[in-house]
Amino acid sequence: MTNEYWQGVDQIKYIGHQDKKSGLGFQYYNPDEVIGGKKMRDWLRFSVAYWHTFDQRLVDPFGDGTAQRPYDHITDPMDLALAKVDAAFEFYHKLGVDYLCFHDRDLAPEGDTLRETNRNLDKVIDKIVDYQKQTGMKVLWNTSNMFTNPRFVAGAATSPDADVFAYAAAQLKHSLEIGKRVGAENYVFWGGREGYESLWNTNMKLEQEHAAKFFHMAKDYANEIGFDAQMLLEPKPKEPSTHQYDFDAATTIAFMKEYDLDKDFKLNLEGNHANLAGHTYQHEIRVAREANLLGSLDANQGDKLIGWDIDEFPSDLYEATAAMYEVVENGSIGPRGGLNFDAKPRRSSFAANDLFYGHIVGMDTFAAGLRVALKMKQDGFLEKLVADRYRSYQSGVGAEIEAGTADFKSLESYAIDKPQSELVAATSSDHLEEVKDTINHYIIETLSK
Repeated sequence: MTNEYWQGVDQIKYIGHQDKKSGLGFQYYNPDEVIGGKKMRDWLRFSVAYWHTFDQRLVDPFGDGTAQRPYDHITDPMDLALAKVDAAFEFYHKLGVDYLCFHDRDLAPEGDTLRETNRNLDKVIDKIVDYQKQTGMKVLWNTSNMFTNPRFVAGAATSPDADVFAYAAAQLKHSLEIGKRVGAENYVFWGGREGYESLWNTNMKLEQEHAAKFFHMAKDYANEIGFDAQMLLEPKPKEPSTHQYDFDAATTIAFMKEYDLDKDFKLNLEGNHANLAGHTYQHEIRVAREANLLGSLDANQGDKLIGWDIDEFPSDLYEATAAMYEVVENGSIGPRGGLNFDAKPRRSSFAANDLFYGHIVGMDTFAAGLRVALKMKQDGFLEKLVADRYRSYQSGVGAEIEAGTADFKSLESYAIDKPQSELVAATSSDHLEEVKDTINHYIIETLSK
């Protein structure tokens, strides 16, 4: 690796806890430290998102892009695409990550036909595969961009136009073939426009049936070519569509079970998407975990003052601790999952090196969350708390309810003459404020050592 693109940045190292942040270094992420029986890099499996990191110009709805990147002087689209691969692999090396993620259209410009587009893409993939052989860099997941081009204005698999459905299938076919070439461990489907703007002109049942057929075709073709990646659906409630069918984890799981997809597909969950659905990130991970459908995670956060998907690098220690506690309970993020930074710097953080600072804060935040979550797990703090709250189901009528020996008649006999005062006396406070205070202490004390 050379310093051709990212001038002034050496390989990012673990520097340990300091009173102040000093330079480009990790305070909490120590990749080869064994914690909870595994190396931190194996717990977290960090991945860099190609689209935000190397393509995103930091535009917003009210302003043009501000990003300054070391390859901005290159004007030919294919030369630029190939140069970005060089810059990307230098970036991965210096940041010290093991994985990347990409959409097909992140990598190369489209041509006049799909055949020409595929040729452009294959040239870039050839270069990526060469770098993988040199560096050992892996692909956490790849995916297909079926939302940017105007042909997808009304969706891809859910489009009312059969020609668009056919084009999307052809595009996805090649994307799956690429996934096999780069050894992608997962394949993600994000239905950015798989939803509706108005129900007045929408056959919702037909569109969802078409989406299910599309997913089944994708899995069948992956099997046919020997691409054994874990297939993942990524929920999001809105943006850009008014309503997207994969609204949240629970809605997506119901869809998967309705159309017999839950045997082959799991979920890729994103923090900012959870917030847009009116949930916490922890809630979405818990729902997927308890359904045994947690596949992988996209790491970002929103701004509680802004009601749209801003893909900010995560820095909220409390939220990261909650998310990582669910991961610790699960034993891993997922069978092949990791933490992909679907995040970008703020528009005012336009310098090239801000990309490193953004990833550092995200990686340190989730490493810190892992440290705290493992400490709480080691102490049994939350297990004891939950067990005590539901202790009434361990004996008496509660045990009968759990065993399935109670029915409405027996429960009526038990409850009908009980004085209200006795029922009130049987309840106990959750002491939720104390619980929150204790979690704060865990965060402060674990991270101050």
